[in-house]
Amino acid sequence: MELEKKDPITIPPTRQVGSSSGIFKIVYDAAKSFCTVAVIYFFGYMNFSPAWFLAPLIYSVVKNETKKTKEFKRNVAKSSALQNEKDVILARIDELPAWVYFPDVERAEWVNKILRQVWPNVNHYAKDVIKDIIEPNICLALAEYKISGFAFQKMRLGTIPPRIGGIKVYDYNVSRNEIIMDLDIFYAGDCDISFTIKGFTGGIQDFQIHGLVRIVMKPLLKSMPLVGGLQIYFLNNPAIDFNLVGVADVLDMPGLSDLLRRVIVEQVAAMMVLPNKLPILLSSEVPAKNLKFPEPQGVLRVHVVEAKQLMKKDIGVLGKGKSDPYAIITVGAQQFKTKTIDNTIDPKWDFWCEAEVTAPKVQEVRLEVWDWDPVFSGVVNDDFLGRATIEVNTVTKKGQTDTWVSLEEAKTGMVHVRMTWLELSDKISDLRDALAETQQLRLTSMSTCILMVYVDSITNLPNAKGVVNTKPDPMMQLSCCKTSHNSNVLYRTDCPVYEQGFTFLVNNPETDTLHLKVIDQKSQQELGKLSYNLSALLDSELLELQDQPLQLYKAGPDTKVILSLKLRILKAAEVKAEPIQRQASVDSTKSQIISSATQSNVEAAINNKSVTDVSTAPSSPKKEAVEDVMIASTAPPKVESAPPSTLHHRTVSTSLSAGESGLGRIQLTIRYSVQRQRLIIVVHKIANLPLKDPTNIPDPYVKLYLLPDRSKESKRKTETVKDNCNPTYDATFEYVISMAELNSQQLEVTVLTQKAWKSPVMGQVIVDLGQLDLTTAITSWYDLQPDEA
Repeated sequence: MELEKKDPITIPPTRQVGSSSGIFKIVYDAAKSFCTVAVIYFFGYMNFSPAWFLAPLIYSVVKNETKKTKEFKRNVAKSSALQNEKDVILARIDELPAWVYFPDVERAEWVNKILRQVWPNVNHYAKDVIKDIIEPNICLALAEYKISGFAFQKMRLGTIPPRIGGIKVYDYNVSRNEIIMDLDIFYAGDCDISFTIKGFTGGIQDFQIHGLVRIVMKPLLKSMPLVGGLQIYFLNNPAIDFNLVGVADVLDMPGLSDLLRRVIVEQVAAMMVLPNKLPILLSSEVPAKNLKFPEPQGVLRVHVVEAKQLMKKDIGVLGKGKSDPYAIITVGAQQFKTKTIDNTIDPKWDFWCEAEVTAPKVQEVRLEVWDWDPVFSGVVNDDFLGRATIEVNTVTKKGQTDTWVSLEEAKTGMVHVRMTWLELSDKISDLRDALAETQQLRLTSMSTCILMVYVDSITNLPNAKGVVNTKPDPMMQLSCCKTSHNSNVLYRTDCPVYEQGFTFLVNNPETDTLHLKVIDQKSQQELGKLSYNLSALLDSELLELQDQPLQLYKAGPDTKVILSLKLRILKAAEVKAEPIQRQASVDSTKSQIISSATQSNVEAAINNKSVTDVSTAPSSPKKEAVEDVMIASTAPPKVESAPPSTLHHRTVSTSLSAGESGLGRIQLTIRYSVQRQRLIIVVHKIANLPLKDPTNIPDPYVKLYLLPDRSKESKRKTETVKDNCNPTYDATFEYVISMAELNSQQLEVTVLTQKAWKSPVMGQVIVDLGQLDLTTAITSWYDLQPDEA
């Protein structure tokens, strides 16, 4: 059958020179070149050293090249957003939609058709959200940098709607009173947003965002509209990119572009990245508290101990120096930063932080390491040293982890991280154990409880002093244990209705206090305040206070705030020992699963069945054909028992022997994260390495490669353990790889010793990844075999 011809995805052409915008660009480029020549001439005339303008020149060249690369990527993404699903699959075979990779994700082209129709109405709603919520928060954030006068002028999201790559609806472990679904969303629109700042005009164009959005519909009603409300939020920080024009591009003010970019990304996270949610009330029958009260599932305690073998980024007198590393830990919208350790590639931070977790099965801990460099305020000039990502689910399953993680996007470097999962308890008896644990750790900053606060409203606020016939613009400031939160600003009202929820980590509820202050934003005068001792909650039933009107001090006798409080004690989850799974070898004559979905297969499948077909009619031969292609390209093979092979496959014995070849044994955990598209290997330990000479004890380390390529990019390496035949590593390594590619890969694990000059091989094992079901972690002992080479 002849394939249907479709126009390929094309990049939008640049603007023509004859247009007014093209003429402006010519004048702008000419003026910019003239200024550059003038500056160089001035430096030469004044006999300044060339080094004074060499650095800015290099910076300008690098910036222009980076800008061109980003602009090209934005244009490609925008073009993809305009195509239908079939064209996207045919044009971008390596980046298929989510429904191709995940069997429980449904195709969503019908949703994309709905979005295209309702998108003009979404534009009006987004305009109100940007003006009423995002703009005031950006003003507050910029005020910290002494920048004022920020305001949005034009807010248009354009004509290109978001694209949904797939939808997953949960039908297990879900309350009967709610519906939960995840959407793989990608937006690359033609938005046109302008703003003013300090009298100058700037703009945001080519805004792009890609991430996993969760929509919770609850509670379910027995009357129309059947759903009481929505909670919309990103499970983890989405990938955000946009182009700043105007004040940041034309004036090129030092640091302003980076500063504005960082503030805007932070505000997106503060609005709808966990633990923050965007609630939408659909029925007046449902109290707002049902949607807006905080709902954390637990707290993750992270201990970033140290790092080793980081890259050297500083320039010393005699060449490459070391680095001044610091780490940034991110859990959803929560971010923490370690101190900077000067002049080292093996920093010891001993840094502790705690983050609340709302969806432990899908949230992640992201750790980035940077080399600090002195520079102007607000300018991002630090050197990147690598990143690592850890799934929260791996910690909740065990209760506690202690591991070395290898840094991605770095030539070398590992970070030692310990994490503990803390569950929430309403039993007062658990408080003593929590307090004893923090005392044992000798960390007074660690928390024992989490406080959830819901502010409903305030009644009868007084006017600011000296202000007559004008109602205040009240904003609330809440603080507890060195943490502060600000409410939204409500304009011209003395009875504000906030309906906002906040959370605080509490050190000791027996002595800590919640402070609440109401301020008039116009005059910055205090309209009332309240201090609530948390010890009062310890005597309440279930440690809760529901819709309680409390008197505000320094206000009128009728001025009251209506609060709901909930205190939960942090209880360390039971540490679960990881089971060692036995796994049989696989017969070498077993037929292989197709390693990847080739373009011809996908084209044939699409022509046999339209990707937009969501019919529930009985299966046809054509439908079975397309399903066979998708299953063959993505489904992991079933593991079948067979006699153990003689080469590179370990025996299934569980004894503490030296293995069938007498070279020792190595314990590995191998699993595949479907959500993050990563292969994760944990090198636990080696047992019973042979000792031929008691005076020459080996110094073993482990090296990993992905076969058949054995490229430098796939090389991973543990630290060296001195003088040990039974070393323990507990080192974690990750590979970014699709499930389709995984089926054709093998993992080569080699044990070497640094005792000799050439690091001879002590043993090796090769694991055929295509024969394993890695959607669940497999932990097992492997017998080391002689090196084939």
